[in-house]
Amino acid sequence: MAKSNLRQIEPVLPSQNIKRDIEWYEKHTGFTLAFGDDMYAGLKREHLYIHLQWHADNEQDPLLGGSVIKIFVEDIEPIYKEFVERGTIQPEKLRMNTPWGTHEFGFFDLNKNAIFIVQDI
Repeated sequence: MAKSNLRQIEPVLPSQNIKRDIEWYEKHTGFTLAFGDDMYAGLKREHLYIHLQWHADNEQDPLLGGSVIKIFVEDIEPIYKEFVERGTIQPEKLRMNTPWGTHEFGFFDLNKNAIFIVQDI
């Protein structure tokens, strides 16, 4: 397979309340508002972006939820300590030396999207 020019991924997660979710992400993850309005917003931390898209959560526009993203880091220790201090996770959430070769921890946002921070070992 030829090498591609892929540089990043920007997941779009469903949201029931963009303003509420921006505040949550800023407090609990360190991602801050880069652009947006009440229907769609982009949050940034360093060179990574997470997008939030409002959904009515009805049959015509389901919220769905249950999305999963993994953010890979070089060294999990500093961000793990930060997220414990923020109250985003409890200290026991860090899983070291998983059978699949990672150190990682995870949490849910307010829309039940799972977010994992992962270090390959």
